[in-house]
Amino acid sequence: MTSPISPAATQAVAGRVLTQLSRDHRTVAMLLVVPCVLLTLLWWMFDGDERTFSRLGPPLLALFPFIVMFLVTSVTTLRERSSGTLERLLTTPMGKADLLVGYGLAFGAVAVVQAAVAVALTVGLLGLDVRGPVWVLALVAVLDAVLGTALGLLVSAFAATEFQAVQFMPAFVLPQLLLCGLFVPRSLLPDVLSTISDALPLSYAVDAMNEVQTAATWTSDLTLDVAVVAGSGLLALALASATLRRRTA
Repeated sequence: MTSPISPAATQAVAGRVLTQLSRDHRTVAMLLVVPCVLLTLLWWMFDGDERTFSRLGPPLLALFPFIVMFLVTSVTTLRERSSGTLERLLTTPMGKADLLVGYGLAFGAVAVVQAAVAVALTVGLLGLDVRGPVWVLALVAVLDAVLGTALGLLVSAFAATEFQAVQFMPAFVLPQLLLCGLFVPRSLLPDVLSTISDALPLSYAVDAMNEVQTAATWTSDLTLDVAVVAGSGLLALALASATLRRRTA
């Protein structure tokens, strides 16, 4: 019988992860600075073409945090397992769900800061023009980053080394990147690829950003997109809990 999640245990895990992150300045820089640098580079590439930047900015505001959180979370979790830290933690009354929810909360808190910084940069300094409320843009960016976190926790269960965790990126991220509608509108994809795209959570993340960009109010399509992204994150966390191993073989 699965034990219920312990709030005290998850809070302890989240606090421990945040403490470790605060001491790792390179990881903090990757989480907070890299998305901003990439968005600034995009703005610079289209200098003088505000229309193109406003079209590509919101989708990439979803993609960059997603990719960064995926990489950092998968590598960090695998490092904890290969060093035996997870095995020691799981010998305590703490369960797998407590551990993963704690990780999710910690990186979720980082995602909030990451989204706030990225949105402030793009809307404030870079002049990204969106019709919808800025807080909705930030909310979707947070959900996208949390989705990347959940998928990173999931794939870390199947990797034996940190290098293998990075190798999962082409399998889990690149197909979603190609089929999410950034390069070719999803409605113009061949039928088979369109069906695959409909099953990929990043497609709905990009759709949500596009809705915020074009619609001044919260729409039913945005509700569906947000629900799919949030539900995919929860499903990934549940699968990660079921597949988590104490130690890398």
